[in-house]
Amino acid sequence: MTVTIFLVRHAAHDNVGSFLAGRMEGVVLGEAGRAQAERLGQRMKREDIEAIYTSPRERTRETAAAIAAACNLGLPQIADALDEVNFGDWTGKTFDILNQDRQWRRWNSVRSLSRTPGGESMLDVQHRVLGLIETLLTNSGGKRLALVSHGDVLKAAVCHVLGLPIDAWPRFDIAPASITTITVGDWGAKIITLNEMSP
Repeated sequence: MTVTIFLVRHAAHDNVGSFLAGRMEGVVLGEAGRAQAERLGQRMKREDIEAIYTSPRERTRETAAAIAAACNLGLPQIADALDEVNFGDWTGKTFDILNQDRQWRRWNSVRSLSRTPGGESMLDVQHRVLGLIETLLTNSGGKRLALVSHGDVLKAAVCHVLGLPIDAWPRFDIAPASITTITVGDWGAKIITLNEMSP
C-alpha cells in the first residue's frame, strides 16, 4: 500500500522573520496569513485528503482548520509530535539579539551537535516527527494524510526521506503555507513535490 503525506507549513503570522516565535502562546495568523490559509485550503481540495493532523500551536491549528473546512473534513487531530521545536530560553527573542549569541550561531552551523538552551536538539525533533509518521502509516488506515507543522520540523522529515544529514537543513526552503508531498510504501519513501506554493 502506498500512502501520500502532505507536509504543510502553517501560514504566516504577522511577525514571521522578526522574532523566534517557537512555542509562545498567542502567535496567531494575521489578515495576510488567514488569506494564505484560505488559498491553501482551496489548493488542497483536489487532493482527496482523508485526515489532517496538526501541531498544537495556534497558527498551525488555524491553518489546519482552513484546510479542513475547504475539504469538508472534521476537526484536525492535534499531534504533539508535530509541535514546533522547543527553543527553550531563545523563545520570543528577536533575531537581532539571537545573532549575537554564540550558541545560536553554533545551532545554525552544526545542528547535529547542538541543543537549544533548555530545549531539544534537531535529532530529537526528527525522531518525534518520524515516529508519528511511522505510527500513522501503521494505524491510521488512511492513504492521503495532511500534517500541518513548522518549517524546521518539516525540514527534519524531508532530510530523512532524502537521506541527507540534519545539517543539510539550509539547502532547501519550506516556506509558510507551502506543501511538500511524500509517498511512502513497502519500497521506501520519496519526495514528489518540495515547497510547493499555492497561487
